[in-house]
Amino acid sequence: MISIVFPVYNEEGNVEKLHSIIKRTMDDFGESYEIIAVDDGSKDKTLEVMKKLSPLRTIVFARNYGQTSALDAGLKAAKGEIVITLDADLQNDPKDIPRLINKLREGYDVVSGWRRDRHDNFGRKILSRLANWLTRKVTGLFLHDYACALKAYRKTALIDLNLYGEMHVFLPAILYMRGAKIAEMQVSHHARTVGFSKHNFLKAVKDISDLFVIKFIFSVKRPLIVFVLAGFILFFLSLISIAISISLTFLAMGFVAEMLMRVYYESKDSRPYIIREILEN
Repeated sequence: MISIVFPVYNEEGNVEKLHSIIKRTMDDFGESYEIIAVDDGSKDKTLEVMKKLSPLRTIVFARNYGQTSALDAGLKAAKGEIVITLDADLQNDPKDIPRLINKLREGYDVVSGWRRDRHDNFGRKILSRLANWLTRKVTGLFLHDYACALKAYRKTALIDLNLYGEMHVFLPAILYMRGAKIAEMQVSHHARTVGFSKHNFLKAVKDISDLFVIKFIFSVKRPLIVFVLAGFILFFLSLISIAISISLTFLAMGFVAEMLMRVYYESKDSRPYIIREILEN
């Protein structure tokens, strides 16, 4: 079975069309499937629309907990041996799902989408490039597009995995650090036509914070050694900093004193010495 999972938050104008495209695509693909939506506390008519759709299993949150929590709930509810995730805003194209599945069956644990031709504003593209570069450096996994929501997973790779914060963005990197085999393939990307983006600068800051938490959790085996070593390094750096500060202070004082002496003697037309006598032969 194939499980298709998407978190939803205030997408009343998109969710019916998304469901229709997923259903048509999976019917044509010819394998058994389920569609799971996680309503993350939507305040519009999203839930009312989804109640009319079939087949669809809807998990309804009591309030807005965030995309990572919604995705975690959806992944845990999935019954299929392959799980597909995507956004509900119709920027991901469900027609790419069969290609992801076929690629996964070549022997991979994760296939991550790459929105090479992105239809986002310039600022978001730049921010995404910086975030992808930093993530590659920190995790060691080279992906062009970490934040693409369209991904395929083997359910076995997700066992005993709990997501929180903004960890869903780095799920391939987490699985990579657990030994998973990762692939990336180009997927379609469309401009948003209905609703508003939930991405902002504050979310980007949270993403970066979670990136370093993930690196620490999955890469550091002896935290005591790390913190003790960091403590010693910072201690010696502080000593060096203090010594440099004192030296610079004395140099500054010497310079100021020299200038004051010059001003004093120049203003009084005097010299810093006394002549006892002058001898001429």
